[in-house]
Amino acid sequence: MERYVLSALVQNHAGVLSRVSGLFSRRGYNIDSLTVGETQEPGVSRMTIVVRGDESTIEQIQKQLEKLVEVASVRLLDSGKAVYRELALIKVAASHGGRPDIVQIASIFRARIVDVSSDTLTIEVTGDQEKVDGLIELLAPYGIRELARTGIAALERGSSLLSLI
Repeated sequence: MERYVLSALVQNHAGVLSRVSGLFSRRGYNIDSLTVGETQEPGVSRMTIVVRGDESTIEQIQKQLEKLVEVASVRLLDSGKAVYRELALIKVAASHGGRPDIVQIASIFRARIVDVSSDTLTIEVTGDQEKVDGLIELLAPYGIRELARTGIAALERGSSLLSLI
């Protein structure tokens, strides 16, 4: 199954997230990632929804989203014509002997050390999903104690805009 990214502009009020996620669960679709945040427009939020399926399933999801009163606009993003980013915080076990290696790995990925304790380092990384996955894979042998990922945020490249209808 292929991964698809949908971007939607929705009204920013109570219950909208519940209605959107309910639409997916009622139809048996799983959401891989869901990111929601306010936009530059007062009262409007952007949802970035990552789902797996075939083209007909994604087309059906898009049509169902467009039927919701609170959804102003929905667009399926083309991976070559959009910018995708994710933020992750990774808390790694860090003995004194392993710290230099962990710091070097973080540096290679242009990640930042945002917290240091006697036995852990917390690393912040921003990038596409493959970059985040790559850093996690290299840090795993040191012992990942905790991990938090934001999910994907996305915008179309260039002057193309998702706008209110």
